[in-house]
Amino acid sequence: MATHPLDRPVWSMLTGRQAHLAEGNAQAVRIDRGYGVFGAAPDAGAAAQAALAALVPDDGEIWIVEGEPWPLPPGTRDVKRAVLAQMVADGAPPLPRDGEPAIIALGDDDAPEMSALAEHAKPGPWGPKTHRYGPFFGIRENGRLLAMAGQRILVPGMAEVSGVSTWEDCRGRGLARALIGHVMREMVARGETPFLHSYADNAGAIALYESLGFRIRREVHVLAIAK
Repeated sequence: MATHPLDRPVWSMLTGRQAHLAEGNAQAVRIDRGYGVFGAAPDAGAAAQAALAALVPDDGEIWIVEGEPWPLPPGTRDVKRAVLAQMVADGAPPLPRDGEPAIIALGDDDAPEMSALAEHAKPGPWGPKTHRYGPFFGIRENGRLLAMAGQRILVPGMAEVSGVSTWEDCRGRGLARALIGHVMREMVARGETPFLHSYADNAGAIALYESLGFRIRREVHVLAIAK
């Protein structure tokens, strides 16, 4: 039995602080298609599974993220299964390092560049409204957006660091570290505990997150489904 909002992050998100982004009903919900592909149901019973399957678009997917592996809803096929490391930073956020580049707030005017960067770096599902989940920040050099990071899932007292992306020719400069630290400090200033998800086999990313104060809380499971 799940006892913490992060045990069922998408259900917690779409029936709680971000219910205004949800489509569906009490049997199953999915996020506004402009924001992404996440969906959830209250349980894995037949009625909920059928309702979840009904929310899958003809030309797209729904991603189910759960603490335990989720059974395939009837009438759907699995496109992807993956295991994520769910990480929480419940200590003091890291301080900025000397010489870190200037970090700026991003908004609607930056959306085309953000989408292009997300398509390149593939930080996770990205839609035309994903940048509106909450504050996003970036680093520019000579006008070019080099890297970005922001937030996505909100649960009581916690916010998810997400969308961390850097162009390949700009990696190795500490841009992601600087941006993640900035996002963490913004969250803590609001009284929220930062958390994030990383593919469990991405040892490099997990080592970076651990150096910033994150610890692995548990594994969670992703099931991407299509009709």
